[in-house]
Amino acid sequence: MCASPDLLWGIIRNNSSFLLKGSGQTYSREANNLRARNSFRYNGLINRKTIGVEPAKDGKGVVLVTKKGGVMGRPGKAFNRIELKKGGRKTLTTIRNSVRKGRYRKDLKMAAVRRASAILKSQKPVAVRKTVRKRKD
Repeated sequence: MCASPDLLWGIIRNNSSFLLKGSGQTYSREANNLRARNSFRYNGLINRKTIGVEPAKDGKGVVLVTKKGGVMGRPGKAFNRIELKKGGRKTLTTIRNSVRKGRYRKDLKMAAVRRASAILKSQKPVAVRKTVRKRKD
């Protein structure tokens, strides 16, 4: 039998090893926290269903991580990992459809898409700009 997410949030809200307290907003570094905020909605530890977006290990594409609802006592089998490497638009469309059509935490859809977009943008190579020199006549 597991404790309710509300009880767990009351316990770890101010006492977590993942907390980063700064000026104003308190941030959190736990896995599956899409916005890195210390809030009940985005917390990746206490909710029964969570969504996470991580960069792929080879540096190309992203990995969509979802938490299974019924496997609370077995952390090794609690997550589904899906690698998405078919380009930017296809990846973002797949994330949108898997969250919306799978009825899996619709409130986190846009946060997951934004996180994936930021990761994909960071993986693009930086174009070197050539400087044009003016001739002196």
